[in-house]
Amino acid sequence: MNKPLRRVALAMMAMVVLLMGNATYVQVIKADELKEDARNKRTLYEEYSRERGQIIAGGQSLANSVATGDNLKYLRTYPNGPVYSPVTGFYSFVYGSNGVERAEDKILNGTDDSLAFGRLSDMITGKQPRGGNVELTINPAMQQVAYDQLTSKGYQGSVVALDPSTGAILAMVNAPSYDPNKVATHVRNDAAKAWQQMEKAPGSPMENRSVGTLYPPGSTFKLITATAALESGYDLNSKVQDAASITLPGTHTQLPNYAGKQCAGDTLIEALGHSCNTAFAEIAGKVGPDKMREVAARYGFGKDLQIPMSVAKSDLGPMSDAPALYQSGIGQRDVRVTPMQNAMVAAAIANHGKLMKPQLVKATRAPDMSELDTLQPEEMSQATSPEIADKIRTMMLKSEQYTKGSGKISGVDIASKTGTAQHGDALDHPHGWYVAFAPAENPKIAVAVVVENGGDEGAEATGGSIAAPIGREVIRAGLQGGG
Repeated sequence: MNKPLRRVALAMMAMVVLLMGNATYVQVIKADELKEDARNKRTLYEEYSRERGQIIAGGQSLANSVATGDNLKYLRTYPNGPVYSPVTGFYSFVYGSNGVERAEDKILNGTDDSLAFGRLSDMITGKQPRGGNVELTINPAMQQVAYDQLTSKGYQGSVVALDPSTGAILAMVNAPSYDPNKVATHVRNDAAKAWQQMEKAPGSPMENRSVGTLYPPGSTFKLITATAALESGYDLNSKVQDAASITLPGTHTQLPNYAGKQCAGDTLIEALGHSCNTAFAEIAGKVGPDKMREVAARYGFGKDLQIPMSVAKSDLGPMSDAPALYQSGIGQRDVRVTPMQNAMVAAAIANHGKLMKPQLVKATRAPDMSELDTLQPEEMSQATSPEIADKIRTMMLKSEQYTKGSGKISGVDIASKTGTAQHGDALDHPHGWYVAFAPAENPKIAVAVVVENGGDEGAEATGGSIAAPIGREVIRAGLQGGG
């Protein structure tokens, strides 16, 4: 063979090897990723040819599939869509999926390994294959009350409720919300129109505030600062700063209490009860940034968390100097939390300092509803000692005693902390927070409520006036239904 022919032969061989390598890469290495890509219409056509499993909670169907007469044989429907959309997400031929629909897709579409025997049995018997079912931890009564409380008042915000002892998520609500039925339609133009309308709608209804939006926590963060104080040698009756205002170190800037008033008490327990900024700002300065970060991390700040959807990481910010540390100690400056994170703080205190991982899936089930797997409570960390957690509970009982607002529950002791968080350019329209657990002596429910931008009270809003009534009603619904 002459030299030119050898070169051509080598080039052809190299191209064949490259083609084989590319085919191997696409068909073997990338196969699963390409198959699971939400944009893969072939996979979607295959999935729509069989009945997708249900998402259920408390005996109610939150998402199911109904037979159609079109090429896509089943249509996904959501019986109470806007109430549960932060949980279920959507399943759309045009826009893919999110929420539990995405996180538990293999169970719902029937391809999970746990359903392999059922698939084989269906193949042998000639039965039409079906997807498995996902049962959630959500308490429908609490979910509905939380949604009604937010939407009836026209509020923007979120509610998250947890079982402190297991981490089970009892409620996860956003307002405004959206109807996943509108993007689940098989009519492409209708789905596109609905998507565009929801993207442009006031209040960003498709934003999952419960787990994806970061807010300044305001005075609810004083629970973290109080933990750091108690772990550093403070006690409930330790003397603290009670001045109406203090000067931030190295500046001429004043940090005042709410309404510029002197604190009604000069002990740690009274400072939390009356939510005194000057006390907790100085405490943060004394315990230092490293201690603050250490305590916050034990409560879940900065952790990667899947519930099974991803939760945005809460953070304290840089705290680069003394003024920033003082302001961070009262939940301002650069401190940011999700409603889920604030519920986790309350739940850890309620659970004698033990933080359980929040979990949304109670069980996965086969098409015939037989159980495949069930929730196993998982400890994330010991956020603080049982002794200190009990002291903080006592402080939170004092805070609830001083907190106004409607909805207090006769015969039930609630341990709580409110927050009124200034933010961005809307300093005169603060976010209102309420974190709580009940019953205080034997906690069954921990809740976090945030109402954005002063709710319907504007500059006069406080966490006690706009968020506390919602939190109490959600607790009431849970306790009446057995928690």
